[in-house]
Amino acid sequence: MHTTSQVPKLSLGPLLYYWSRDDVFKFYESIAETAIDIVYLGETVCSKRRLLRLDSWLEIAKLLQDAGKEVVLSTLTLLEANSELSALRKICNNELFTVEANDMTAVQLMAGKKKFVTGPAVNIYNSRTLEVLVRSGLKRWVLPVELSKETLTTMHQEKPLGVETEVFVFGRLPLAYSARCFTARSHNLPKDDCQFRCLDDPDGLMLKTREDESFLVLNGIQTQSAKTQNLIKEIDDFKDLKIDVLRISPQSKGTEQVVDIFDQCLRGKINNEEAEQQLQQYTMSGECDGYWNNQAGMDAIRLEQTV
Repeated sequence: MHTTSQVPKLSLGPLLYYWSRDDVFKFYESIAETAIDIVYLGETVCSKRRLLRLDSWLEIAKLLQDAGKEVVLSTLTLLEANSELSALRKICNNELFTVEANDMTAVQLMAGKKKFVTGPAVNIYNSRTLEVLVRSGLKRWVLPVELSKETLTTMHQEKPLGVETEVFVFGRLPLAYSARCFTARSHNLPKDDCQFRCLDDPDGLMLKTREDESFLVLNGIQTQSAKTQNLIKEIDDFKDLKIDVLRISPQSKGTEQVVDIFDQCLRGKINNEEAEQQLQQYTMSGECDGYWNNQAGMDAIRLEQTV
């Protein structure tokens, strides 16, 4: 049944954490050597994370482009100040790279002017919304992480011609954004004087229940799942559905290996079960695929099924 299937491209989503400038450059130098097809670059969480400004991101973009990667510049998800709007305009007006809009302000700035991508924080829940955004210039959309395979199947089949679909397949899920900074609050610091404590947590700050179970991850103003969403067992379905792009989210350790495992699985060099076993060492605080299966997001449905 796979004669009409296609092999999706692999993308690396924007870096959601705050790392040192040297660590960021070293990370993307290593990513340039991987099989990744598309790389999203830029700060999407907090405008106070300024160790890399736009010119630095463009320097990394050139490096990746020279390595044969498609580069997309990602925008902030939550805008709170005029300075952030000014920075957003510079990104949206760039002439070199496609832009991933992570809120409707970015969409409006580019509507009718240039093609763009929407990130998972843009609430595209039905095909009618897709149609509206396509008229504004949408070229690729990322499925919101809380939606299921059933919803994706319907929307992907009904989407306008020429629009690509991307699915978040591996990484801690970005769940919510707030005007308050949870990381600063956890250190009894005000948001305006956070002392950049996010630098201390390269994969976010774990939040546990009273029963000492990993629950959520605090990442500045962003809340993430503690568990790693892993949809490696859905690879054949992605091929059959003709999904265009599969997104892997960066983490401080093992990202290159995760990319390689997904690439080998997509190419048929290893099967889904082998890939799942190999990915175990690179998942943090367990795995989940609940949203994908129309269940509670932190559940592991298919991942727990044994043959």
